[in-house]
Amino acid sequence: MIDILMTARTVLKTTPGRWIELADSLPPQLMKEPPAPNEWSALECLQHLIDAERFVFPVRVKALLAGQDFPAYHPDREGAPLNDERLPADLAGEFLALRAESLELLDSVRDGDLARQARHQELGNVSLSELLHEWAGHDLMHTIQAERALMQPFIRGCGPWQIYFKDHWVE
Repeated sequence: MIDILMTARTVLKTTPGRWIELADSLPPQLMKEPPAPNEWSALECLQHLIDAERFVFPVRVKALLAGQDFPAYHPDREGAPLNDERLPADLAGEFLALRAESLELLDSVRDGDLARQARHQELGNVSLSELLHEWAGHDLMHTIQAERALMQPFIRGCGPWQIYFKDHWVE
């Protein structure tokens, strides 16, 4: 069994740096390119992580610590619209600042708090430990999703090597 408080914190601390590196290094147009119709671009994944950092995870941690129930979150209805005028590096910087605040909040969580529960509007009773697992997994999932979106132009252009990317091809 992993020490979820330490391990989740490590994942959460690492994620913004990955995004800053991508945003600072890649052309903005590549970050904006969706891998396929109705799929999120890397930039949309980053915007979603910002929304989750602003409206979801810290709010839920506070609710769980207070023993208060909390509503579900629906990113397609409640997320901020992507503003194409902002540079990826600016969004990555915003994410870094929001995440720093979240990490401060996590510093107040103790092992004894992990069993605290509250009711999620759609999922029922959830614990703080389960939320930390979900938060770290959510970070990794959307970072992988973004990197998969970034791969698509390269996969399309690599000719006979495409066969090696079959697990990552987005149709």
